Amino acid sequence: MSPAIGMHDRPPPAAGRAGRPALHVAIIMDGNGRWAKQRGLPRAFGHRAGVAALRRTVEGAPGLGIERLTVFGFSTENWRRPQPEISELMGLLRAYFESDLARLERDGVRVRIVGRRTGLDADILDIVERAEARTRKNDRFHLRVAFNYGGRADIVDAARKFALAVERGVARAKDLDEAMFEAGLSTAPGSAPDLIIRTSGEQRVSNFLLWECAYAELIFQDVYWPDYGPEHLKAAIADFRSRERRFGGVAADDVLAAG
Repeated sequence: MSPAIGMHDRPPPAAGRAGRPALHVAIIMDGNGRWAKQRGLPRAFGHRAGVAALRRTVEGAPGLGIERLTVFGFSTENWRRPQPEISELMGLLRAYFESDLARLERDGVRVRIVGRRTGLDADILDIVERAEARTRKNDRFHLRVAFNYGGRADIVDAARKFALAVERGVARAKDLDEAMFEAGLSTAPGSAPDLIIRTSGEQRVSNFLLWECAYAELIFQDVYWPDYGPEHLKAAIADFRSRERRFGGVAADDVLAAG
């Protein structure tokens, strides 16, 4: 395992609108089940409406200065859900890429699926690999779908990769640093998110991007995911832009005051 540039050591992202850096936003798409229950509908209807919300959000993101979008589609813990609901979620992944892949390819969107691929059905793996292959050369916008993903599981997998490299004699324990460890995550290569949004009013990260969220801003929006759209994303970006990110340093005003 060779050293790599760490997510937090990368050059600043390309400029977005009005000369501002292009953003990497991650979203925990929460509230599908409650949205359906509120309407007296089966949970499956909430998941289907959530796919439409994802479509709206992907279409609106580039116009808001977002260059990368990572969404939490299916977690390693979601296997505990009832089998009919798991089957529905798998079917929605199939349906989304079957209906939208051509448009994503045409619109310059590069698709990546991050997470464990073991345990996925052969047809799901085929869809994942086909989506990545067809969009590999695109660079207008990056869409990452965390599927069969868990932050702890990803960290464990990265640690196991390094341990195996040491066992094979191609790495030494003393060589391990943050950059080398990040290279073993399923999200590599790629930038860490600037902003993580969770919908539905819940205020926790739920095992999402645990390593990568070290300096991300967190915004919790009180809207169920099926109702989400560009206007909610725009409000989150406005909130994000109003904050001062210090990355462990001190605010500029504090430096001036100290001087």
